[in-house]
Amino acid sequence: MALEMRILQQDEWDVWFDHLELAFGGVAEPPEGRELLRSLTEPDRALGSWEGETCVGSAAAFSFRLSVPGGALVPAAAVTFVGVAPTHRRRGILTSLMRRQLDDVRAAGEPLAVLTASDPAIYGRFGYGLATYAMSLEIDTTRVRLDVPPGTDDVRLRLVDPEKSLADCERVYAELVARRPGAPARQPGWERMAVTDPPGERGGASPLMCVVAERADGEVVGYARYRFKPDWTSSGADGTVQVEALDALDPAATAALWRYLFSIDLTWTVRAAKRPVDDPLLHLVSDVRRSKPATRDSLHLRVVDLPAALEARSYGTAVDVVLEVADAFCPWNEGRWRLVADGGGAARCTRTADAADLELSVGELGAAYLGGVTLTSLAAAGRVRELRPGALAQASRAFAGDVAPWLPHGF
Repeated sequence: MALEMRILQQDEWDVWFDHLELAFGGVAEPPEGRELLRSLTEPDRALGSWEGETCVGSAAAFSFRLSVPGGALVPAAAVTFVGVAPTHRRRGILTSLMRRQLDDVRAAGEPLAVLTASDPAIYGRFGYGLATYAMSLEIDTTRVRLDVPPGTDDVRLRLVDPEKSLADCERVYAELVARRPGAPARQPGWERMAVTDPPGERGGASPLMCVVAERADGEVVGYARYRFKPDWTSSGADGTVQVEALDALDPAATAALWRYLFSIDLTWTVRAAKRPVDDPLLHLVSDVRRSKPATRDSLHLRVVDLPAALEARSYGTAVDVVLEVADAFCPWNEGRWRLVADGGGAARCTRTADAADLELSVGELGAAYLGGVTLTSLAAAGRVRELRPGALAQASRAFAGDVAPWLPHGF
């Protein structure tokens, strides 16, 4: 039977989502999560491949604005809901979905597409580069102490209802977005993702809890969402604090929140996932080794409109470089581009016939775009080729950021 690719109709959502669950092994999403995802789905950005009345492939996107170096919020397609039925793999369905989606992203005027990958090996062939990493920690609080900065004792902490505190916490998050490349400005409704708390998803831990950090005037300047997972051994209590999120506007609030999490009764371990790789906590703990930091891939980024993307971000130093870019999947990006930036906020990227200084693919450009992966490191792996002596170092310094890019939450 012939396959038909089409935009999702509202009354097809359940069949479409059932297909996605099957593509990911058949584990059903809890009803609370399913309804939230339904409400967040943008039907005109959701694609399905259909064989008669059966959905056999899917891909969608959310309309995000992504923080980039310099603090600008750049329109980006947040790619999600990608799956192919196990009966229909190796037939080109995924490629056709990615082709249609990137064409649509370009037509919508979005310079970037981003995703988190269930299988990182898949998306490089569509031009995505690994742009951010996330760190997890498992901290033995019986052996690891915190050395907190001045002012920590002046921070007031207060336990609050996670849902009732959403507005205050969202104000903190919104203020932090421009400071951290890779962070999305949350669209209306997305704040619900942080507090949706199906009992079946807790894994034996408590309901979600929230503590806020306040200044003397009552202004909320930070928050931590966490769970308590009890455990007992023959020696006594051996519980774990599972940190779901922690954001704060200043060092004192950051330290106060971590100190609170380290000191919860009946626990000896703090676990945190999806933290930035340059988390200030690494400089507060007395023993990094016993904090067990580990990294993994996080945000994969695809440059869709090359000149618009490169002009949207700032650069750390002045740069004038000609890039020879290969992009077989989106050929409108291929060719030579001159990037000129003043080291402040102004940048210009135009086509040129001048000799290339650096040669790379669009995947490497995506990896380096947010400033967390250096062009120098990519060149050491043979992924970037220097054609003019000195061009690599100049461009690498310009692209590098002051802080590690970070995706605080999935999508």
